Amino acid sequence: MKIKNLYISSFRQLGRELGLKVELFDGRLVVIAPLWRKALSTESPFCKALVACGYLTERQMLHAARRYRLGATLKGGVIFWQIDAEEDIYDGKVMYYREDCHRDHERHPTWVSTMLKRRYKWPDADRLTTRHCLFGLHLLSQQESNYDTSLPVVCVVESEKTAVILSEHFPQYLWLATGGMRNVQPTKFHALRGRKVIMFPDTDPDGETFKAWYEAAQEIMRQPFWESLPPITVSPILEQHATPEQKAEKIDLVDMLFSTRKP
Repeated sequence: MKIKNLYISSFRQLGRELGLKVELFDGRLVVIAPLWRKALSTESPFCKALVACGYLTERQMLHAARRYRLGATLKGGVIFWQIDAEEDIYDGKVMYYREDCHRDHERHPTWVSTMLKRRYKWPDADRLTTRHCLFGLHLLSQQESNYDTSLPVVCVVESEKTAVILSEHFPQYLWLATGGMRNVQPTKFHALRGRKVIMFPDTDPDGETFKAWYEAAQEIMRQPFWESLPPITVSPILEQHATPEQKAEKIDLVDMLFSTRKP
């Protein structure tokens, strides 16, 4: 598994510290044992809250955590690893959740790469950067080159939490997450060429997120790699069915789904 855009010498040292086998092939560093296995865990407050709040059963949570390779930090963060379809690790997003399964806004998200830079005091750490990909991209089939109706539809949402939850309630689809409203860049969708894609933007009072994702989808479909492929659908379900109060709260698909299940 290749770790991109980081100093070779730094990752050799990191490999020794973590007990990983690290080799250099064609000028690129390859970590033989995957980093995500070192942090794989269902003991994060996030995983526990998924069950306690009724979003998933224990069995569903364990299945989803294994599929998405969720990790945990010693300080209570969940790690959403970003791994592409070729098993290349891009980075890991560390987020913190409360017991009600909502974000702990008093603790800012960070990246595994940032934590490693700080821990190992790498030279010129401020200039080291990593690329990012869609969360869940490693779940893609390798048969990407031609449109195949037997492949599951790819559904793209904003929140990693939403992708994890909906993957168990609607397993007939493949759920990926951008990790942020503004993270819908064409380069991140190259791996989805040949697949039927439905995007589910969050809602807001003015419909700005829907407009931004719709425009982003049009830009993706104008790229040479998407030419003559299935069109990307941007679902208006939240814009059409969310109440003004829900739009003010900027709900997503999970919020809508579980609001309808309340007695």
